[in-house]
Amino acid sequence: MRALHHFSLQPRSRRIRIQLREKKLDFEPLAERPWERRDGLLRLNPSGETPVLVEENGLVVAGAAAIGEYLEEAYEENPLLGRDAAARAETRRLIDWFDGKFERDVTQNLFHEKLLKRLYGLGGPDTGPNSGAIRAGKANIRIHLDYISWLVDRRNWLAGAFFSLADIAAAAQLSVIDYLGDVPWEDHAGAKDWYARVKSRPSFRPILADTWPGTQPPPHYADLDF
Repeated sequence: MRALHHFSLQPRSRRIRIQLREKKLDFEPLAERPWERRDGLLRLNPSGETPVLVEENGLVVAGAAAIGEYLEEAYEENPLLGRDAAARAETRRLIDWFDGKFERDVTQNLFHEKLLKRLYGLGGPDTGPNSGAIRAGKANIRIHLDYISWLVDRRNWLAGAFFSLADIAAAAQLSVIDYLGDVPWEDHAGAKDWYARVKSRPSFRPILADTWPGTQPPPHYADLDF
């Protein structure tokens, strides 16, 4: 069986897990702690980062961008990039927005500061979260939620008429911020309604069961009618 080496609370790992399930591809999820730089993971991906997909024939594909594109090319059923060149371009633009801009504006300022810094030990054992970064992340997320609301006010899904990798990339990023309880859903009804639709998809539900030792998500995290 194909295997996916992943870190359960990493947005890009979550994106590939959801994509595999949307495409109805069986896989064995193998949990990794990338900061430990395990030899077996380094042999698969010299960067030591997740996600890494290992196919049944031994093919190794590393990195969310490469895995996402590979899955769409290798398995054409249930396409998630778009049905024509324009749709695929828009989907890729939004993937880049959420894996790039959203991650820089929000995820690095909230998830990295509040959880990953402790897990990785970045800055030494006496270094706590950067309060300025956390304030910036909480301010920035509102801009992105406004943009999601603007998009779904004009389209059925983020990139257009059909559910796509753009929706998966956005929801994967938001899911880890929601795990921290830092998404102001009450002020962004359009984004909340869209996220509720994503949460209700069978492909998304398994990630809502993820937890990490010493942490607990808020009660609404796994609630489909939050």
